[in-house]
Amino acid sequence: MSEQHIASAFDRDLEAIQAHIMKMGGLVEAAIMSAARSLESRDIELAQEVRQGDKAIDALEDLIDEETARLIALRAPTASDLRLVLSVLKVSGNLERIGDYAKNIAKRTTVLASAGEISGSAAALRRMAREVERMLRDALDAYIQRDAELATDVINRDEEVDQMYNGLFREFLTFMAEDPRNISACMHLHFIAKNIERMGDHVTSIAEQVVYLVTGDRPTEARPKADITSQTA
Repeated sequence: MSEQHIASAFDRDLEAIQAHIMKMGGLVEAAIMSAARSLESRDIELAQEVRQGDKAIDALEDLIDEETARLIALRAPTASDLRLVLSVLKVSGNLERIGDYAKNIAKRTTVLASAGEISGSAAALRRMAREVERMLRDALDAYIQRDAELATDVINRDEEVDQMYNGLFREFLTFMAEDPRNISACMHLHFIAKNIERMGDHVTSIAEQVVYLVTGDRPTEARPKADITSQTA
């Protein structure tokens, strides 16, 4: 078999896998926003759809793992191609974790549906989720287009998500201090906010992978991190 033919077969196989990545990414984007909408509207049925939909995300990750392993075994990629192939596994792994966080949010919706409302919290969480969803969309675009500049922009935007999380964290503390009856609901809402913040971290990891693919180097500057609740004295 000629080298040109081998390269052509490798490219076809890789394109097929990357198509799965984009499909998985689309499902994860939808899960993020559906989970946020279900919380805001207290829509238990929509929350259940998010939880059930996570199975399709997991199945795609399994498929990507299998096809990537087959690609490595059959095509014996060169060092540069291998870096590209391994990036697929890292991106799909991050997408799977984001999907898990969306599922976790949907689980809390069922609990919060019968709890007292905390003024403005659901809308604020939806805005935070929307920003993460936009970051994810841009990170996946950067991955497909090999756009390091767009990926770097996504990395920088994670600081805004952290700041939104910090603001919500302070608000929840205030609500709990003002009325102990708010403690249970605020604890659940804080868990949701933290899940969204962690989604942002995984999106940032995807963007960092793009920078590495394009430049061959990891981002040299420390990732901007503004989550004050994770800092220790």
